[in-house]
Amino acid sequence: MTTAAPPSRPDGIRPVRGRWPAASSRHQSVAPRGAEADAAAPRDDGLDALQARLGHRFTQTALLGRALTHRSVGSEHNERLEFLGDAVLTLAVSTLLYDRFAGSDEGDLSRMRAHLVREESLHRAALALRLPEVVRLSVGEIHDGGAQRASILADVLEALIGAVYLDAGFAAAQALVRRLFGEVIATTEVSHWRKDAKTELQEWLQARKLPVPAYRIVATQGRAHAQTFEVECLVSALGLAMPGQGHSRRAAEQDAAQRLLARLLADAPPVVAPTR
Repeated sequence: MTTAAPPSRPDGIRPVRGRWPAASSRHQSVAPRGAEADAAAPRDDGLDALQARLGHRFTQTALLGRALTHRSVGSEHNERLEFLGDAVLTLAVSTLLYDRFAGSDEGDLSRMRAHLVREESLHRAALALRLPEVVRLSVGEIHDGGAQRASILADVLEALIGAVYLDAGFAAAQALVRRLFGEVIATTEVSHWRKDAKTELQEWLQARKLPVPAYRIVATQGRAHAQTFEVECLVSALGLAMPGQGHSRRAAEQDAAQRLLARLLADAPPVVAPTR
């Protein structure tokens, strides 16, 4: 019985002993790699440059790669590192503020810390580190402008802080935070971060279920280029009014609010802990 010759491939190659020979690379297909195939992975020289800017060279390079990877790429993303980095950042900034402002109370320190760890501040630090050049995103996120999105970059920065902590401990992470925010902390003053008098007065009243104060101009003196405003701050629920002056209406209102707040704080009864 005659056996039919096996069919040849379109390229004319016939099987040898019943098996196809290995195809040339021109004909080979590559299996898809999933979502990570769509990601823009930073080159090694980009990672080297980033580590130089961070001032930290990773011994566990996988931590660095994960810290830069957005969840759009796949399951090996940076959200757990971001969670850890947020806590490390808060502790590091708190320590720096505690050392720098020895005479400040908890309220002032909390306000300064809140400013330093908010998204806007983290975004600026991320841009200074040139994180848009190295963040790993899916093609869809890249097309949507994710590499410049403040929330994504702030999250990557927190993830990097968490990665440094796992790679080398708290001292290394704190050193990174000091490089990022140390100059701001060293050159700022507490008064720059305090709430203005109008805000403090309003919050004091609202905490006691009282209506917000009213302001009215009582008089304006002087020429247009050098006026002095006189205003009155009134809290009708308490039957209190306080005058204020300033070279602008806003400054006069702040002065009146500060005077009225000082009066309220001086008259407020002390808080006594309940007996058990």
